[in-house]
Amino acid sequence: MKIMSIILAAGQGKRMKSKQYKVLHSVCGKPMVGHVLDTVKQANSEQTVVVVGHGAEQVMSYIGDQAQFVKQEQQLGTGHAVQQAEGLLGGEEGITIVICGDTPLVQASTIESMLQLHQQTGAAATILTASFDNPAGYGRIIRNGDGLVERIVEQKDCSAEEAAIKEINTGTYCFDNKKLFAALNQVTNNNAQGEYYLTDVIGILRAQGEAVQGYCTSDIAEAIGVNDRVALAEAEQLMRARINRQHLINGVTIIDPASTYIEADVVIGADTIVYPGAIIKGKTVIGEDCVIGAQSEISNSVIANGVSIKHSVLDKAEVGDESSIGPFAYLRPGSKVGKGCKVGDFVELKNAQLDDGSKVSHLSYVGDAVVGKEVNIGCGAITVNYDGINKFKTEIGDHAFIGSNVNLVAPVKVGEGAYVVAGSTITKDVPAGDLAIARQRQENKPDYAEKIRARARAKKESK
Repeated sequence: MKIMSIILAAGQGKRMKSKQYKVLHSVCGKPMVGHVLDTVKQANSEQTVVVVGHGAEQVMSYIGDQAQFVKQEQQLGTGHAVQQAEGLLGGEEGITIVICGDTPLVQASTIESMLQLHQQTGAAATILTASFDNPAGYGRIIRNGDGLVERIVEQKDCSAEEAAIKEINTGTYCFDNKKLFAALNQVTNNNAQGEYYLTDVIGILRAQGEAVQGYCTSDIAEAIGVNDRVALAEAEQLMRARINRQHLINGVTIIDPASTYIEADVVIGADTIVYPGAIIKGKTVIGEDCVIGAQSEISNSVIANGVSIKHSVLDKAEVGDESSIGPFAYLRPGSKVGKGCKVGDFVELKNAQLDDGSKVSHLSYVGDAVVGKEVNIGCGAITVNYDGINKFKTEIGDHAFIGSNVNLVAPVKVGEGAYVVAGSTITKDVPAGDLAIARQRQENKPDYAEKIRARARAKKESK
């Protein structure tokens, strides 16, 4: 049976008090509507329609060709929003999932369980419900003696007896597609809000003798709809705990999950240890047996197996097996570090490649460079890559030695096995196997130090 989905993403979200469109606010590094889109995809939705309104262009730009779009020009309620998809889905046979774009915590496994109940019982509709001790603000689920759902009553329309019910509507549904759109055409706006409620479809289906099921989730986080920054922070906290728990289950050691931030698309291999304060973002992939040190920040990077990263920042970088990064290193976009390399304290790489076994141990800048195998770059060495207008490349061959406090003024090449003496400023290519020295010969002036001090004292006293 064909599975379709409608994501409701037309609300303005005024309570967010933001210039950004509500469903594009991120939870653990991904816009809320992105989480929802992933959920329906994982639940095998073959055709997805996103209902947009305010900020439509931004949402459409983010989603791209992952879904179809319809626009709700006027905000006349959830029923009216779903009805906008009739032109695309109205004639289809199958089941339609209806879900809000601001419910990032709904899981695909829950949707799959709903679909299973829906199909097994032959229901016209199945509602995702939850049970709250304090259900204020939510629509209540009214069931009959057989446990079937009779109707949903919104908070503002509840009687005292109905308001006491703890089972609530989360706003996520499965419908027989054709029955959904047939019922929507009968919905009116005769209610306290003057809106066309999607929830009224339930009463219409029941009046027609159709069965309506309720699937009660055991995870009340799935009921959270994000309407303000308070709910956004709550969703972030719950999502982060869920992500970290899954990594723990998969064999990752997270020393203190409460102080560790890992975004939704991050992949981490077994037996990797993540220390408190680490921030791992974007589509980062970390291999097995790594150590991610405290306060390290890694974004959209690929880390191989057995890598140690201490107190460092990596952005769009690659690190090979058994390499060591940090402490206090900065790998900027385009940095590629091979196997068994060392990038030490206060070293910055930018668009630079270090081949296997090379070392940049401390206090150096390597930018726009290609560095061969088993190269040693000494303390304070700099590739001088920018003339104020253009960037230039430095190339260093295998087994070369770059002494401390060397400036390599690009474009320049240092050949295989070459040796550059400490303190040199290199402006010409160094052939393979050569030694390069570019500094003035030292000259010592006997007893001259005291003359300089005396001159300085006299100058100070004259002021």
